[in-house]
Amino acid sequence: MHSNNILRNSLSGALKVMAAAMVLTLTACHSERKIVYFQDVNDTTRIQMQALKVVKVRPSDKIAIIVKCEDMEASTLFNQFNVNQIMGSERRYSTSGSNGVLGYTVDSEGNIDFPVLGQLHVAGLTRKEIADMVKEELDKQGQARNANVTVEFVDLGVTVLGEVKAPGKKNIDKDSYTLLDAIAAAGDLTIDARRDVTVTRILGDTVMNYVVDLRNERDVYSSPAFYLSQNDVIYAAPTAKKARTSTVNGNTVLSASFWVSIASLIASILSIGLRYK
Repeated sequence: MHSNNILRNSLSGALKVMAAAMVLTLTACHSERKIVYFQDVNDTTRIQMQALKVVKVRPSDKIAIIVKCEDMEASTLFNQFNVNQIMGSERRYSTSGSNGVLGYTVDSEGNIDFPVLGQLHVAGLTRKEIADMVKEELDKQGQARNANVTVEFVDLGVTVLGEVKAPGKKNIDKDSYTLLDAIAAAGDLTIDARRDVTVTRILGDTVMNYVVDLRNERDVYSSPAFYLSQNDVIYAAPTAKKARTSTVNGNTVLSASFWVSIASLIASILSIGLRYK
């Protein structure tokens, strides 16, 4: 009789543990029901977007300026290459920089020191505006008429943190870089990420925070944070489900290791009970 009581109490305890685990599992599943992006989309959706925002150069940014013209010697005068190699009659350039050209770091006054032309004020300008200014100055001074001038960003980017598949710095590789571009570059949000992400932006001595709910298309496209600026930080926080079910060793009620542990516990209890039978 005593052994039967031990077995009965052991099984009762195991069932209570399993019941508690099932309740937590169902609660966690319920908390995952709103994870789909753009849930408000329909055939008649009309959204007033933010005006197109183009990345503008700031102090401490780095840019590369490539000048191409018919006279190769004139081109090399304006393009600062890391490595110059002469192979026969052909001049080749190989570097780790953008198109082989060294970048110019914008100083605290917003200027760069460009060969021959001297100081150029570039802060607050877009890539196209800088290219047009350089081309105009070259024409005006007769240094390289009808030159083709290209400006590229060097090491400009945003930072994506939190529950994404590939967190880290993501390079800005085009004039208008969006929140969706950054999330895609980070491999998308994980299943354990909240769908309302935070974008932090520093403007002078002010820190601005924008919360954008990716489940709502209107919220995404109308947000001031839809078009990103260099050095913005995007943070995807974990869901309450993940925070609630996480344990010190990383197991959760939804993990395989958790259920293996439960099964092992039940087997041990049954084994003890059978010995007393």
